[in-house]
Amino acid sequence: MSQNANEVLKDRERLAELGGGLARIEKQHQSGKLTARERVELLLDPGSFVELDKFVTHRCTDFGMESQKFYGDGVITGYGTINGRKVCLFSQDFTVFGGSLSGAHASKICKVMDLALKTGVPVIGLNDSGGARIQEGVESLGGYAEIFWRNVQASGVIPQISLILGPCAGGAVYSPAITDFIAMVDGSSYMFVTGPDVIKTVTHEEVSKEDLGGAETHASTSGVCQLVYADERAMFEGTRRLLDFLPSNNLDQAPRKVSGDSADRLCSRISEVLPDVSTKPYDIRHIIEDVIDDGDFLEVHQTYAANIVVGFARLNGQTIGVIGNQPAHLAGCLDIAASSKAARFVRYCDAFNIPLVTFVDVPGFLPGTAQEYGGIIRHGAKLLYAYAEATVPKLTVITRKAYGGAYDVMSSKHIRADLNLAYPNAEIAVMGPDGAINILYRKEIAEAEAAGKVLEARAKLVNHYKETFANPYKAAELGYVDEVIDPKFTRVRLIQGLELLAGKREAGPKRKHGNIPL
Repeated sequence: MSQNANEVLKDRERLAELGGGLARIEKQHQSGKLTARERVELLLDPGSFVELDKFVTHRCTDFGMESQKFYGDGVITGYGTINGRKVCLFSQDFTVFGGSLSGAHASKICKVMDLALKTGVPVIGLNDSGGARIQEGVESLGGYAEIFWRNVQASGVIPQISLILGPCAGGAVYSPAITDFIAMVDGSSYMFVTGPDVIKTVTHEEVSKEDLGGAETHASTSGVCQLVYADERAMFEGTRRLLDFLPSNNLDQAPRKVSGDSADRLCSRISEVLPDVSTKPYDIRHIIEDVIDDGDFLEVHQTYAANIVVGFARLNGQTIGVIGNQPAHLAGCLDIAASSKAARFVRYCDAFNIPLVTFVDVPGFLPGTAQEYGGIIRHGAKLLYAYAEATVPKLTVITRKAYGGAYDVMSSKHIRADLNLAYPNAEIAVMGPDGAINILYRKEIAEAEAAGKVLEARAKLVNHYKETFANPYKAAELGYVDEVIDPKFTRVRLIQGLELLAGKREAGPKRKHGNIPL
C-alpha cells in the first residue's frame, strides 16, 4: 500500500473517531455523559474492540442532508470481549444528529445483531438517541421495525442487554423492551413512548422527564428497568458482572466459577434468621446468601415488586436463577407485579439452561378489588405457566408458609419440580389456620362465643389445625415433599440435587408454541 493511501485511511479514521466534532464531544462531557467510543472502551476488555462499518454514511438527500454527513452515521458497531468472552455491540453517538436513527444507522445495528445471532454471542445495545431521524421519514421507521424483528428472532437464543445512557423515546423504547435486561443510569437515562411536552398538549398533565421516564420510575413503578446504577462506569462494571452469570447462547452452559466455598459447608445462619413466630417478617435474602457460593447474589428488579426476590447466584460454581418470596414486604404474598416479575425471570432462566432454585414462604395471593380488577388471575397464571413450562432443573425449598394456590404456583411437585425440600417448621395447607378454623369449626366457635370463651377456643383450634394440617409431614407422606430437612443442610442438599439433575432431559408435546396468558 502506498504511503499516500495509508495517510488517506488514517485521516478518514481520525475523522470517523471525532463523531460530531470536538464541540459536540465537549458538550456531551459537560452534561456528565461519556462519548459513544469512551463507553465501548470502558465496557470491553482493553484493546479487544474491532469496529465494523466505520465509514458508513446516510443516504438522505432531502432537507439539505446531503451536505451533512458524518462517518459512522451516529452509531458505533463491532465486537470484542468481556472477561475474555466474545460479545457484539452497538453504541449510539449522541454527538451525531442526536444519535437519531436513519436507514443507514439501523442497517449497521441490524448487521451486528445478525452477526451476534450467527456466531452465538450476546449482543449489547448502548442506547443514547433522540429517536427516529425525522428527515428520513418512513425509512427510519422501517429501520426500527427491522431491529425489532431481529430482537424477537434472537430472544431466547442469545442474551440481549440494553444499556440506556440518555434519552430513549417513541419507537426507540420497544427494542430495549424486547431484550432480556434493561439497565439505566440514575439522573441521565430516560424512557417514554411520549415525552412530557406531548403529554401536556394532549392530556394537560404536567410531569417532569424524570418522573415520567427516569431510572427510578422504571425500576420501581413500571418495572420496565431491571438494573439501576449511579453512573455510567458503575453500569459497565455491573454489565460485566451480569454477563459472568450468563451463557453465550441457548446451546451453551453458563461459565463455572471456581469458589473456595465448600460444597459441604453447613448453613449456620438460617436457623437464626427464621423467626419462631410464623407471622413475624424476615428478609429472605439472608437465607439465600447463606446458601449460595460466597454470598454472591446478583439481584435484578430489586425495587419493583419487592414481595418477591429474583436474581443470579452460584452453587458449587454453577449459575442458578433464584426466586424467593419476601416475607419482609406484603408478607411475601403474590400479587400482579410479583407474578409478572417472577414469570419473566423463570422463562429467561429456562431459555438459557439456568437451573431454578425457589425459596417458598407465601401465605397466598394478595386479596382486594385492585388485584382482582387488575387481573391477578391472569397475571398469577403467568407464573404458574412459566414454572410448568420450564424444563431446566427445578429445586424448591419451603422455608415456612406455602398456602393455597400459591403453594401450587411456587414450583410445587405438581407442576414438575424435580426436588422439593421443606424445613420442619413449614406450613403447607389450603389456607392459614385462622381462616381455616372459621370454616372447619364454625359451630364450635359460635358456642365458645356464647360462653364468652372464644379466645381460648380459637387458640386451641388453631394449635390443633397446625399440628394436624399446617406442617410439612402431610405433604411428605403423600410424596409432595421429597425430604424434610434441618435448614443447616440446605446448601448440601441443593448441590447434591443439582449434580443429580445435571443430565436432566424432559421433552414436552410437539407444538409451535404455547399461549401464555399475557
